[in-house]
Amino acid sequence: MSIFEAQEFDDHEKVLFVNEPSVGLRGIIAIHSTTLGPALGGCRMWPYETEAAAIRDVLRLSRGMSHKAAILDCGLGGGKSVIIGDANSQKTPALLQSMGRFIDSLNEQYITGEDIGTSPDDMREIRKSTRCVSCLHKKDGGLGDPAPLTALGVYGAIRAGLVSVTGSAGLDGVTVAVQGVGNVGTNLCQLLHDAGAKLFVSDVDPARVDNAVSVFGATAVAADDIYTANADVYSPCAMGATLNDDTIPSLNARVVAGAANNQLDAPRHGEMLAERGIAYMPDFVANGGGLVSCAAEWYRDGEDEVRKNVEKIHETCLTIIERAEQTGTTTAEAAVRIAEERIARGRNDD
Repeated sequence: MSIFEAQEFDDHEKVLFVNEPSVGLRGIIAIHSTTLGPALGGCRMWPYETEAAAIRDVLRLSRGMSHKAAILDCGLGGGKSVIIGDANSQKTPALLQSMGRFIDSLNEQYITGEDIGTSPDDMREIRKSTRCVSCLHKKDGGLGDPAPLTALGVYGAIRAGLVSVTGSAGLDGVTVAVQGVGNVGTNLCQLLHDAGAKLFVSDVDPARVDNAVSVFGATAVAADDIYTANADVYSPCAMGATLNDDTIPSLNARVVAGAANNQLDAPRHGEMLAERGIAYMPDFVANGGGLVSCAAEWYRDGEDEVRKNVEKIHETCLTIIERAEQTGTTTAEAAVRIAEERIARGRNDD
């Protein structure tokens, strides 16, 4: 099948293959939509097994960024870039600056940021070749680590889920199982703890678990047991695809809201959650605080304004729940439809 016929291509506006052998650069920049603004999406560096895998990843991720940007109403479109290579051994300043030149050639249609395999330090290097960069350190003119804002968005999504199943957004005495207590997960635990929630935590790094137990009074849970924890909320904040045929039947939680990407192993798992009466807050909405932060960097919004915009994720999730109930669809489907409607309206306005 031709790449133009592949489902992942999905009406992308532009896909640029970049190559500069002298610095070891092989990459792809995908722009899904610029209808609502310049396409923003991080630059991922990963040793893909095949070029086809890299293409599929960048197309899928850029489409997801369009949906995220549209539903969060942050004046952006969706894009993504990938560099094929090992970030630990093949990343160099020359490679990053070369990637920046290719990004710059797109005349502000695409803005990059950090992602898997890249960091704010790398964004500083890319910025030597283009101004189309976000997710920078404060010392470089950015807003700094987006993890606290990402956690704040997830916190709002959890509260919205609780409203839908209990009628109250209060967290005092609510039990939350947090899977993954890295930077975002730890910031989320702080917010939940301050609101009176009781925490179960798991992580592949025992030191992170020990920290959560010590600081927040959390209960440590084995990785395989986090799904069956007697918790009101399951919050996946690590790897994706943790909601699948094996885990969903075991969930005791009534709400799912977390920071992980691609939490559903397949779209039908959103239906499985709905059939069990579990309120699922779509991941690309719940974890949108980071995108709001990057958008604010581009548009030079103040930090107070950024926080207000992230706090709107709570209301957005309530809107998604209402749409799902009205249309008899899952919350995941409802969120995508709302995003696509906004993009379509943007095209018509043009």
